Amino acid sequence: MKEQTYPKNAWYVAAMSDEVAGSKPLGRKICGENIAFYRSHNNEIAAVLDFCPHRGAALSLGYVEDGLLVCGYHGLKMGADGKTKEMPLQRVQGFPCMKSYAVEERYGFIWVWPGDQTKADKELIPHLEWAVNPEWAYGGGLYHINCDYRLMVDNLMDLTHETYVHATSIGQKEIDESPVSTKVDGDTVITSRFMENIMAPPFWKAALRANGLADDVPVDRWQICRFTPPSHVLIDVGVAHAGHGGFEAPENKKAGSIVVDFITPETETSIWYFWGMARHFKPEDQALTDSIREGQGKIFAEDLEVLERQQENLLAFPDYQLLKLDIDAGGVQSRRVINRIINEERAQQEQANPSKRSSGAQQSAPLQEVSF
Repeated sequence: MKEQTYPKNAWYVAAMSDEVAGSKPLGRKICGENIAFYRSHNNEIAAVLDFCPHRGAALSLGYVEDGLLVCGYHGLKMGADGKTKEMPLQRVQGFPCMKSYAVEERYGFIWVWPGDQTKADKELIPHLEWAVNPEWAYGGGLYHINCDYRLMVDNLMDLTHETYVHATSIGQKEIDESPVSTKVDGDTVITSRFMENIMAPPFWKAALRANGLADDVPVDRWQICRFTPPSHVLIDVGVAHAGHGGFEAPENKKAGSIVVDFITPETETSIWYFWGMARHFKPEDQALTDSIREGQGKIFAEDLEVLERQQENLLAFPDYQLLKLDIDAGGVQSRRVINRIINEERAQQEQANPSKRSSGAQQSAPLQEVSF
């Protein structure tokens, strides 16, 4: 029995809203589930198993007609509830109901609950103030990366790598020379690093100029990373002219943003990575939003090769116990939260289906847990 490495009873970002448009469905694997997303009646988003009950074709290769998903192989029409509605010259109403998924469109994203639909509570979708407040601007994108989603969580909860992977943009030696603080608040893990009286790196010099601030004076810089399950990481980042309070500085003395990271497992070794930046200055400047998106996209692309090669190495050396330092605490604590949720989910499944109990083997993360 394959070990479960991600929670399934949770809301994940499955797509950006504009990826599902018109009569064309979108096929995407989320947490091992092949799902067809499409616009049903009144442009409502719908999600069903990407499997035609007639001959097993992928429904996402079809099209939408009158709110129904039409299989592109023989014309079977599927409803948002997973029930076959009709098929040319055939009696198909007795076909078994296919799996449908709880799905919600919110904040410009399509969220899906790949597990037990009866447990899906829309109130559990995180509130994103920057997505509804006109004082903020947002721009982002999507990468497909061949790595375990937990490796990306590790990457984002320890930004020491910026000094080396992103040396020409956001990296600087002061990052790995500054101590990191890690704390856990319920299911939320927070790592923070503050750098005082330093010079801004190129990306943040440009942000200061964009906000009408001098870029050639010392600044105070902050990085506050927040992990929340199942796999979301939001990072408060920015710089302020030194001596004005850093993160707490007034708006006319700083350039601050939130790095948005929604990490959605595709399989155990691949992810859909929805990235972006929510900016709290000059929200009306679309050209600035486009410029930041382009720059951020290049920065995140630098992580892609590192993570994919890391995944290859971990698969090649599965028994190697990796070394861990205090800078890894954020990732380790996040994995502990993930593992606890997975174990709780497994226990609920075994209680509901005692005949399907596993042999009792416990899930273990690739990185050994340690205390700091």
